[in-house]
Amino acid sequence: MEVLNPRVRLVWGVGAVVTALIVGVVATVVDRFVLGIGLWVGLAVAAAALVLGVVLAVLRYRAWRFEVRDDDVYLERGVLTRVNTVVPFVRVQHVDTQRGPVERTLGLASVVVYTAGSRGADVTIPGLTPDRADDLQEQLRRLAIESERESDAV
Repeated sequence: MEVLNPRVRLVWGVGAVVTALIVGVVATVVDRFVLGIGLWVGLAVAAAALVLGVVLAVLRYRAWRFEVRDDDVYLERGVLTRVNTVVPFVRVQHVDTQRGPVERTLGLASVVVYTAGSRGADVTIPGLTPDRADDLQEQLRRLAIESERESDAV
């Protein structure tokens, strides 16, 4: 089983900071126009959201695992709800790599595996170095093509 690059915790931490800022601003506005308690409410709510977000980023990192097996990709993830996903190569439509601004800054990338089937049937493997993401993309593409040939031959 492979684990994600530890820097992905920073990516998720940045997301927690942005979320905490937004939640803090909303709490401040609600307090200002509805509650009237004081400015500290928004700060307290933002601080709580930040702490919760950082804790979740650490726990999320600990729970994330993936493995490329003979016939499929297996993923384990989830903090409160554990999710185990198996993506058979025969269902893979295409594979992309993505690098958002925070990921680029931290030298990371994600691989997105799009599958045939229901809406939202794609899976993302975050927290990979760009080289590992490119290698994984090529490996999954190759295995999907081989799997398609084998299923056509049957």
